[in-house]
Amino acid sequence: MEYNRYFLIELLNGQNINLGLVWWIDFLIISSLLLGISFLLAAASKLVVSSFLKKLSKRTKTHLDDYLLSSEFPLYFSRVVPYFFLLSVVPFWIVDSPYVTSVVLTSLNVYGVIVTIWIFRSILQTLRSFLLTLDSFKDKPIDSYIQVFMLLIWAIGIIIIFSILTGKDVGYFLTAMGALSAVLLLVFKDTILGFVASIQIAANDLVRMGDWVTMEKYGADGDVIEINLSTVKIQNFDKTITTIPTYNLISDSFKNWRGMAESAGRRIKRSILISTPSIRFLESGELEKMHQIERISSYLSERTSEIDQENQVSKSNKSLAINGRNLTNLGIYRQYVENYLKTHPKISDKLTVMCRQLPANQFGATPLEVYAFSNDKEWVAYEHLTADIFDHLLAALYYFGLQSFEMSQPQDE
Repeated sequence: MEYNRYFLIELLNGQNINLGLVWWIDFLIISSLLLGISFLLAAASKLVVSSFLKKLSKRTKTHLDDYLLSSEFPLYFSRVVPYFFLLSVVPFWIVDSPYVTSVVLTSLNVYGVIVTIWIFRSILQTLRSFLLTLDSFKDKPIDSYIQVFMLLIWAIGIIIIFSILTGKDVGYFLTAMGALSAVLLLVFKDTILGFVASIQIAANDLVRMGDWVTMEKYGADGDVIEINLSTVKIQNFDKTITTIPTYNLISDSFKNWRGMAESAGRRIKRSILISTPSIRFLESGELEKMHQIERISSYLSERTSEIDQENQVSKSNKSLAINGRNLTNLGIYRQYVENYLKTHPKISDKLTVMCRQLPANQFGATPLEVYAFSNDKEWVAYEHLTADIFDHLLAALYYFGLQSFEMSQPQDE
């Protein structure tokens, strides 16, 4: 073996070449040969690993090995064989140069650490892709935890690399890091805050992937598409993307519409502005005509009978409509709106259904607010339903002698 190793040096010495140059020529030729073999070993190793994973994926029901196969794991794992090969041939590779041997061994060990980090990275990425396919993890901040593990792996790897390069024990660097803890906390402040926020978000179930979130401070109003260690990405309804620091979801307020999505309906809360001068007491002839409106016919019968009895007992002077108890067109219309909503097939009967009168505003308008919940929570269907309801209610004003409020424009003098 030793004779074979020095054969090239002896051959070059016979050509009257400088001894120092002979050593470098020998080193470069052997290095090229060994690196070529390493590339072949890497290619063969990748082929073997890929073939093994393909056979394994066909025999197993889980899709984890499928994601491992489609990731960079076969590529990075194939780098392990050349590493051990080069490490084993160092005594044959380099002769009569302890310094170069030390440099090569150090470089190989650093490369080995980096390859190990790459392998762990590919495994974590594979695990992330697999977990996101599971229903129980789809809405969890998986990216945040993967990034934390990656930071930890890189931190350990960098410490080991420094230990290899300096020849000092790993404990020396851990002690130094303890002394520099204040500086490290300052440098990694955002990362630490993001990690803490990710844990709080997951533990308290504040935000999930796919939640509709509104955060007016940052102009965000849309669906959460990514939660990682440093940021939360929200795709707004205009298809723009707002990026918010993860910690701000803990320190600032925001609105999560998940409760609405999981409830029995989506709230409709809009008002019709009634012109106050159009509100009045109803005459008996008008009441008889309104009896033809099916949704309030029974209500009018009960109410008129009750009011007539009370007016007879109190002996009210009914020559003026203001005396005693009377029905108003707005009161009857309000009851009509409630009955209309309660019988509407697309309005939830499990949640509040109400039509309420709000205080009149400074312009002389009386708001009549509809408060109900749509069975269909999908945005487009919800808006269409709301429009249909208010189309009907606005058109119905005519039958009750009511008018919608219109603000008069000031006339130029």
